[in-house]
Amino acid sequence: MPQKVDMEIVPEKAVDLLSQLKVRFEKNMNRHVGLDWSKIQAKLEAAPEKLGSLNEMESTGGEPDVVGYDQQTDEYLFVDCSEESPKGRRSVCYDDEALASRKENKPKNSAIGMAAAMGIELLTEEQYRELQKLGNFDLKTSSWIQTPVDIRKLGGALFCDRRYNTVFVYHNGAESYYAARGFRGLLKV
Repeated sequence: MPQKVDMEIVPEKAVDLLSQLKVRFEKNMNRHVGLDWSKIQAKLEAAPEKLGSLNEMESTGGEPDVVGYDQQTDEYLFVDCSEESPKGRRSVCYDDEALASRKENKPKNSAIGMAAAMGIELLTEEQYRELQKLGNFDLKTSSWIQTPVDIRKLGGALFCDRRYNTVFVYHNGAESYYAARGFRGLLKV
């Protein structure tokens, strides 16, 4: 199982990251209509481990941005909004069980393992479809999504992409990995 990533970031890096997130937030207001950056920033400053997770999302090419707010839990939802599946999270199989089952040509990691180490979750199919309403993502790549237990028990895993202006959900063996398949994460703050 992968080691948890050290989520602590130095204060200077935290300031830079907050600035970068604010610029992205202001540039893409269609993703979070009616939300106020100052409230989001205050929550982030009060939760340095969340900033650490966002830093990992950013450093692996995810370009995280706020895509919603859950009133019931008082949490902002950050999702990877990079055009394609994050570059630093591709060529991974679905989970650690699949990784362990490979005898040859093992990938370096699994999507579930990386996400856990980063303190984030893979998107569900519903979350992936909601993201696609905010733009056109994964036109050349694909992204693993959370897979129902009954499918996973049979050795399968699900992934999505967007082709022909349509979001598709597919299946593959959980141990498979491809250079063009990664995963998108969700972080609740």
